[in-house]
Amino acid sequence: MIVRPLLARVFWALSRYRFRSEQPPAEAAVLIGAPHTSNWDFAFMLAIAWSHGISPRWLGKHTLFKPPFGWVMHALGGIPVDRAHPGNLVGNLVARVRSGQRFYLVVTPEGTRGRRTHWKSGFYRIARDADLPVVLGFVDSATRTAGFGPTIRLTGDVVADMDVVRAFYADKRGIRPDDFTPPRLREEDAGPAGRTAP
Repeated sequence: MIVRPLLARVFWALSRYRFRSEQPPAEAAVLIGAPHTSNWDFAFMLAIAWSHGISPRWLGKHTLFKPPFGWVMHALGGIPVDRAHPGNLVGNLVARVRSGQRFYLVVTPEGTRGRRTHWKSGFYRIARDADLPVVLGFVDSATRTAGFGPTIRLTGDVVADMDVVRAFYADKRGIRPDDFTPPRLREEDAGPAGRTAP
């Protein structure tokens, strides 16, 4: 759709941030959105994806999809999630990929704009079970840049994989830096057993 790349160009022209991005995989991937500390992150996510010609799917709390504007969220690629009753969300997404659907899925592992103790592991399970690469997306207020960073393949060694993720985000600052949750999964605190995929 021609309109979306045009909107992305307008966004970058008006933004104080610069678009600095690596090329994502050609067909499908899990796109990490981090640091996630502001409502503006949503606009950045769309602008980054649309600049690459990508129409991403993304997970959002179900209340965003209520009338009268819920249709807009669906049109922008949203997938509603009831955080109190997530059900088999990961399994359903993996099943879509295995059935032949190809799409880019944006996941914000922090789960919320406030600081927490750990990232949620859903992105890891989806990428591993669906055999999808992971693209490390970012919004960095320190350099006022945003885009996609490197693409990685998860190995199943959770600690080693997350060390790569941590190294990339070590110097990234969100729009509200104090609200950033450093990349760490609860599975990493489980000792030797936590070295394998959750």
